[in-house]
Amino acid sequence: MKLSIRKHLLAATTALVALAPAAFADSVLDKYTPVTSQDLLNPSKSDWLHWRGDYANTGFSHLDQINKETVKDLELAWAWPMADVGIQETAPLVRDGVMFLQTSNGIVEALDAKSGDLLWTYRHVLPELPKSWSYQANQARRQKNSIALAGDKVILTTPDAKLVALEAKTGKVAWEKQALDWEKGYSYTIGGLVVENTIITAISGCSIAGTAGGCYIMAHNLDNGEEIWRFNTLADPKNPKQGESWGDVPPENRWGGTPWATGSYDPELGLTYWGIGMPGPYAELIRGSGDGEVLYTNSTIALDVKTGELKWYFSHLPRDNWDLDAPFERIIVDQEIDGKLHKMLVSIPGKTGVAFALDRETGKYLWSKETVKQNVITKIDADGTVHVNEDLIPTAVGQPVHACTSVSGGKLWQAAAYSPLTKTLFAPLTEACNDVTPTQSEFTAGNAVGSVKFGPRVLPEGIDKAGLFEALSINPTQGDHVWQNRQRVAPTSSVLATAGGLVFGGDAARYVKAFDQDTGEVLWQQRLNAPIGGYPMSYEIDGEQYLVVPTGYSNSASSISSAFPETPLPNGNGNSIFVFKLPKN
Repeated sequence: MKLSIRKHLLAATTALVALAPAAFADSVLDKYTPVTSQDLLNPSKSDWLHWRGDYANTGFSHLDQINKETVKDLELAWAWPMADVGIQETAPLVRDGVMFLQTSNGIVEALDAKSGDLLWTYRHVLPELPKSWSYQANQARRQKNSIALAGDKVILTTPDAKLVALEAKTGKVAWEKQALDWEKGYSYTIGGLVVENTIITAISGCSIAGTAGGCYIMAHNLDNGEEIWRFNTLADPKNPKQGESWGDVPPENRWGGTPWATGSYDPELGLTYWGIGMPGPYAELIRGSGDGEVLYTNSTIALDVKTGELKWYFSHLPRDNWDLDAPFERIIVDQEIDGKLHKMLVSIPGKTGVAFALDRETGKYLWSKETVKQNVITKIDADGTVHVNEDLIPTAVGQPVHACTSVSGGKLWQAAAYSPLTKTLFAPLTEACNDVTPTQSEFTAGNAVGSVKFGPRVLPEGIDKAGLFEALSINPTQGDHVWQNRQRVAPTSSVLATAGGLVFGGDAARYVKAFDQDTGEVLWQQRLNAPIGGYPMSYEIDGEQYLVVPTGYSNSASSISSAFPETPLPNGNGNSIFVFKLPKN
């Protein structure tokens, strides 16, 4: 395998930086304690151990020092430029005063979470790809939440489809495992879910020519990376209906089905829940699947965490012809009403922007609710059967259809948050439409098999604001609008809900905002160096609450920027984190 000189130099630099903590007496790393299974089940409110704070993917902080009354006093504690360029979708983690920060291209840094001082850096040496492998190269530039904490290790998933266990105190490699073949196109763009002694991961690259027939959720041993089980989202011999849903298309001609966001986990039921992305090629005319559902694409699946056995699935968008995939975070919600505990799974799973609530024991449909303007789903039956607008299904190559939302509209990777205090889901959404035109294209190594042309993103008719922050009440029977905050520019970050009655999120205009959880009123805002991105989070050290706000380059900002030309995007990269806290007095 040929490696570039630049990457050799980076590896050498890493070795030096990784030794740096030994030079400091009383390093915060000296007080670092292993993350136990019990810690992951019930995280301390001072730490932030999961990409969304907990196994339920709530994105909720139990800290309340920063609240409706004090938020106006927030001040910058420290800031840090990230180690590399790329699409900024980072999810910082904090344990015992140490922040672990992942950056695209397989880079991990450990920082003192109180001072912002660098403790160590790990740079994964990546293979040098042929220049023609443009889509696969882009995969390395859009890693998100690609680390997890367990024991005394940081678990990294890499763009070349490896699992790497790093020593949390030094950044040195404890072990690494090649999970799948990167030369076929497989890569990791999301991090693992650690359950006891198991790392559950999901692979990407499933829309690349060489990965036909296989897109996987896998379990690996935490001690050495050995594979325990795998589930193929494109071919399930245990479910004949799954194969039939692809019509005459054999597994070796199926693409897509990518799980683009790390799943949630219910320890009582022993189930893990994952969202699955669109089918490929994008138009059924090209992929040859007819009017089938093309399972398990655009679905929620529930897997037994020990065996990988499928327990149930639910299809959110059958016959996807528009790349309106539904793979994003699934949130576990428990509510007791009239003495009965309702176990729900709630999400705005994808780009249609339609919210769904399911019974997470059975997969039974409970309700759905539209948010942004869309014209693809025409109705949803009482049993949850989703019907699509067949007038928007192209019947000829080169025939454009106008779909709302767009490939970059509705609900994207930016995660929603759920407050158990108010029983409300808060979501960042984008209003957008575009033309979608099927094309004939050659499938080549390292490139996607989309076979489609997307027109410019435009606002839906009658709408002049691209951005929408939405609050939905959540209960077992319905979801109602609590408030909507509309703005010209698109939201570009995930949102964080807190026990202080606030919801934090940011946008393409470089503003991070604190919304009143009850009314949607903006109580505080700060303009930073680049579009707000990644996953804002919060932690506590020595009785002080900190707020972390990532910034940087974002496809979510650039793809719809023509809708708000009065707000030009900054040149350059700007990938950084900004850390705020209240004054000591």
